[in-house]
Amino acid sequence: MGVQVEIEFPIIEFRPSDLKRGTDGWHRLCKRVREACETFGCFEVVYEKISAKAREETFGLMKELVEVPVERKQKNASPMPYHGWVGPCNQVSMLYEGFGLGDASNYDSVKSFAQLMWPDGHPHFW
Repeated sequence: MGVQVEIEFPIIEFRPSDLKRGTDGWHRLCKRVREACETFGCFEVVYEKISAKAREETFGLMKELVEVPVERKQKNASPMPYHGWVGPCNQVSMLYEGFGLGDASNYDSVKSFAQLMWPDGHPHFW
């Protein structure tokens, strides 16, 4: 008999006033981020400048990325640790999956990564 558990990850709101380094708000925010990372390994960011629609689309695309076959994910390789795909098949962690992308702010870099993951194309991901 299996046990089904739903984990609620922390949601941390990033307010512009809390992003000023050295302020009390900054220190409180840093503490919440550290505690979330230590306890859960992750957290959800809420930032007023990112619309709910953009967040939902991003999470949907990330779900699609996680569902890519392992054989394709393994093609995102790098000789540098944590700069390619790191997944459950790796001995680092059986519960972690990460996709290192060398230059995520560069359109061509993101497009090349998307073409590697979806050889038939996925322009929405770019």
